[in-house]
Amino acid sequence: MPKGSPELTEARREEIINACETLYQTMSFKEITMGEIGNVTSFTRTSIYNYFRTKEEIFLALLRREYELWIASLKKAMGRAETMTKDEFADMMARSLEERAQLLKILSMNHYDMETGSRPEHLAAFKVVYGESIRTVTYGLDKYFPDMTVSGKQDFIYTFFPFMFGIYPYTYITEKQRTAMEEAGVNYVFMSIYEITYNCVRKLLGSC
Repeated sequence: MPKGSPELTEARREEIINACETLYQTMSFKEITMGEIGNVTSFTRTSIYNYFRTKEEIFLALLRREYELWIASLKKAMGRAETMTKDEFADMMARSLEERAQLLKILSMNHYDMETGSRPEHLAAFKVVYGESIRTVTYGLDKYFPDMTVSGKQDFIYTFFPFMFGIYPYTYITEKQRTAMEEAGVNYVFMSIYEITYNCVRKLLGSC
């Protein structure tokens, strides 16, 4: 780690993450390199290696930040409401992910690569935030559905979190994909992030 104040270190880390985020808006994970990221930062490319050794570590840091923003959104919404119906809880969850399309995009495309290409300390830091996201959703289930069984809550968590990996590719399709599905006779029904998330959450809550 380079010498300098914690504030400078954090500022440079954020600049690198922001550069990666900017590139990801127009480039794919495979296209983005450490060199490309270095070209849009204010310091030398080699300096990036003082903070991140691989692009996977940078993407993992970006994903961690996305999870932190999602958690903050959920906590804010739950802090405003003492009670929620199933429909209201599903609406809250759907709206929170509708705002985090980038979180869903990274999850759907690059999660395995990011974890295998990152050092243990980076992976552990990410897992702390990931664990907090699970605890936050579980807190909502505890708060609003006290009669829900422990196994029911576990079923919700272990269904919903894997489900999140598939939201982005189902709701964001290219014209090439759309044409291919039409030619293949696939009866594709377009759904937004909000719609697909709301429907999933509402079904998972069932008759609890």
